Amino acid sequence: MICSGKDIMMNYGGEPVLTGVTFEAKKGERIGIVGRNGSGKTTLLKILAGLESPDTGQVHWTKGCVTGWLAQLPDYPEHMTVKEVLETAMAALTELEKEMKHLEEEMSTVKEEKRLTKLAELYGEVQERYAFSGGYGKDAEIEAVARGLGLYSLLEQRFSELSGGEKTKTGLALLLLQKPDLLLLDEPTNHLDLAAIEWLQGFLNDYSGTVIAVSHDRYFLDETVTKIFDLENGELEVYHGNYTFFTEEKEKRLLLEFQKYEEQQKKIKKMREAIKRLKEWANQANPPNEAMHKRARNMERALERMEKIDRPVLESKKIGFELEAGSRSGNDVITAEGLAKSYGSKTLFTEADFHLRYQERVVFMGDNGSGKSTLLKILLGEEQPDAGSVKIGSRVKVGYLAQHLLEADEEQMTVIEAFREDVAVTEGDARHILARFLFYGYAVFKKLGQLSGGERMRLRLARFMHQNLNVLVLDEPTNHLDIESLVVVEEVLAGYEGTILAVSHDRYFINKVFNRIGWLNEESLTFFTGTYDEVKNRMVQEADSFEASGDQNRKPKRQEKMKRSALTAADVEAQLTEVEQKIADMESNMLHLADPEELQKIYKEKEQIERKRDELYDQLALLEEETG
Repeated sequence: MICSGKDIMMNYGGEPVLTGVTFEAKKGERIGIVGRNGSGKTTLLKILAGLESPDTGQVHWTKGCVTGWLAQLPDYPEHMTVKEVLETAMAALTELEKEMKHLEEEMSTVKEEKRLTKLAELYGEVQERYAFSGGYGKDAEIEAVARGLGLYSLLEQRFSELSGGEKTKTGLALLLLQKPDLLLLDEPTNHLDLAAIEWLQGFLNDYSGTVIAVSHDRYFLDETVTKIFDLENGELEVYHGNYTFFTEEKEKRLLLEFQKYEEQQKKIKKMREAIKRLKEWANQANPPNEAMHKRARNMERALERMEKIDRPVLESKKIGFELEAGSRSGNDVITAEGLAKSYGSKTLFTEADFHLRYQERVVFMGDNGSGKSTLLKILLGEEQPDAGSVKIGSRVKVGYLAQHLLEADEEQMTVIEAFREDVAVTEGDARHILARFLFYGYAVFKKLGQLSGGERMRLRLARFMHQNLNVLVLDEPTNHLDIESLVVVEEVLAGYEGTILAVSHDRYFINKVFNRIGWLNEESLTFFTGTYDEVKNRMVQEADSFEASGDQNRKPKRQEKMKRSALTAADVEAQLTEVEQKIADMESNMLHLADPEELQKIYKEKEQIERKRDELYDQLALLEEETG
């Protein structure tokens, strides 16, 4: 056991945040903490780090347990480089290095043989301690972590000159190099690009200590953790599995809880009816039957003593609408040829071609700084390319969701003012519409600057709904959203019948919503058909596209693009063969069935598979165009 907590209670401003939380964390476990915003996730992490004490309850750590927590970074002297900051994680090794250097200097000046022999023995002891502690691999270890988190090019830069995101990444690297027994991470994938996130996943999976992480990155949780702490209404439930297991198991538990609740309600109803009948029979008797009255009183006391099961909430309040596409656009939504863009000596991309068709769902992926958001702005006409052209199709009406959901001049506006600025309706109608987006009562008068990420997203969706849009362009739409808000956004977009173009690094979100990926890498834009997992699995051998450790000097050429498209086409054709065979088998089976219900069931399954077949033919047509 590394640490445990029993009956932890914590209040803020008189409001309960944690109520009777009990848990344990064992050596080597990787635990994810999930829950909606304000559920106490970060509060629990701070208690585990020893930074806060609970109002009541107890927390225990094993003797000598070293905890590591990425809090606000301390100030370092102006001259310190990133590498020097990271070296502070190995202060003991640095002291041994100084001692060895001092002994070396002393041995170079001593002439007395006896003294020299003693110094040599002492030097050997220090050197052995240094080697045993990993001193000779220190620089390699720092370099490996720096490369993994995308900090290698910044090692010689002054820490004081870094951006906020770069400082946060440095703090994470410092924490990983310290190798605490209990590693506490609060949203560790923020500020990391995909290559760094996948490196971090591998690092944590090999980590010998205990890891407890708060994260909204569901893919990261699926790939990393083996236990989930679910915080809801101040209480903690434990699930032994990754995020996907947790969602499935939680639904099962809720259904079972609801079943127990319903059974108890039936029992309570029968007991109340029995009490009522006993009292009626007792009063009808002449004289009144005291024995029946006594039985009724005993049943009432038993009913009072019964531990009542609260009615489980099977699902949170949902947005009461589907985002409908406006009037249909033409088949060709956006067409771009030969796009190039550079900033000074930094080339983002060259010879980038792009064709977005009606009802397609395309997402741009790539490392930080690869030009994803810039490409999006060029396609929207907000920036001009250095070369190439962009053509917007007929009847296209775009709704654009930038990374920053609010402009600076909107911070002081209220929810209802911001909504009515875009949608010409009365205040009463506006309040009615906003209620469908979970803005009830006084919430419509909250200032936009006070809204959470999820609330801002709901407001933007409400504004989109009444603008007759048929194309949605989204730049990192899931940033800073809790998991509950992420699910809402996914459900809304999954039901949208227009065209969607986005930039995202959220792999879980991409798997749910998108079926075509534009990968920006090494100044080139390459397209793949399928979800993130499908594409990653097919292209695992293509190091220049999906692996962080590829030949960084090799530039993919047009023939390489065509080769990858051809590989994808072969994969689609193989899937088509399999689907066609499945349809033929089902049709053959239907000829021999007499049961109408079984026939109807197979027919519905066949319809679903035929839709999949049609999608595959569309994918194949696109790939044939790309390969010429």
